Amino acid sequence: MIPGMTETPGQDAAPTTEERTEPTARERWAAVRRRGARRLNHAPAGGSLRERLADLAEAGAAAYDLDEPADIYGNRIVAALEERVATLLGAEDAAFFPSGTMAQQVALRCWAGRTGNPAVALHPLAHPEVHERDALSQVSGLRPVNVGSGSRQPTVAEIRGLEEPVGAVMLELPLRDAGFVLPTWEELTGLVEAARERDAVVHFDGARLWECAEHFGRPLAEIAGLADSVYVSFYKSLDGLGGAALAGPRTLVEEARTWRHRYGGQIFQQFPTALSALIGLDRELPRLPEYVRHARVVAAALREGFAEARPLWARVHPEVPHTHEFQVWLPYEPEVVAEAALRQAEETSVALFPGHWSGAAGPGMARTEVSVRAPGLEWTAEDVRAAVRDFARRLPGRD
Repeated sequence: MIPGMTETPGQDAAPTTEERTEPTARERWAAVRRRGARRLNHAPAGGSLRERLADLAEAGAAAYDLDEPADIYGNRIVAALEERVATLLGAEDAAFFPSGTMAQQVALRCWAGRTGNPAVALHPLAHPEVHERDALSQVSGLRPVNVGSGSRQPTVAEIRGLEEPVGAVMLELPLRDAGFVLPTWEELTGLVEAARERDAVVHFDGARLWECAEHFGRPLAEIAGLADSVYVSFYKSLDGLGGAALAGPRTLVEEARTWRHRYGGQIFQQFPTALSALIGLDRELPRLPEYVRHARVVAAALREGFAEARPLWARVHPEVPHTHEFQVWLPYEPEVVAEAALRQAEETSVALFPGHWSGAAGPGMARTEVSVRAPGLEWTAEDVRAAVRDFARRLPGRD
């Protein structure tokens, strides 16, 4: 040992009792999942690698001929997926993209080149404004112009009242960060007409468009047909491994494929993602209306359960969900509510709120998202009310 230095444990030395830390919330939730807790909320990308791969092989055999050669730069299974999406959305063509962020930037960039105007009108809570680190302006040279406000879709008056010309109006259907909210069909057609009055093209951010048909009471092709172009995701509603598609006029999609290559989206092989998308179209798409209907049952039961736990104030937004996803707000700091939800799951094996709680609803407010999918169908209204009563007792200041 060098004089003057004290001996320190090596890298392989076991930590002392004082150095050991408590398990993190992530580790605790992982333990809850391993014990098979009953979950209300859908867990995106749940399961181990082994489980995901096994499902891909088993369900994939019914979705596509697995003896066919794998794709190379977007042919074969990827081309088959593109054709199916175009048919479902009533579009001339569709192009597969590795991400929705790339698909939308490319779409809006192509439209800007055609209209000569890089300004894009979109809600301040739209995905590119909240989750993409200013990619529209920093990467694609577009200029976002906010229209609308609050936890609602823009209005016809707001589109008409824009103080400058815009080349495109982007509508996110549903508007996720506002509570997965949708306009009525009459409002949507009015928004499209208002945009066209301004000589602007209409682009739908339809990451979750698949789940909108029940609310509008119309087929996907009729909904998508209102817009000049539509982006859809393969993992948000369909449980795919990832990926997206841009659908629209053939000339636009052909140009988009060129920009996809320039943006680095011309990937050598994408068959696992494409196969998972085809599985989702077969398995999840037909079930989405059922999920939406049951989400309304769950939302009503949550409201009733919190009302019974007086004087606890709570908000379910929207009160009647527009899709199978919605928000729950509670008057506590996020970490307080998150710990109560975790303790309930650990102590009762009932995971009412396994999702992330954020402070986005405002100071002293916590907000989480509820996504009702296949696991949620097993919950009756009384199951939900009972779980809410038990959860509420775990919050500070409750009996």
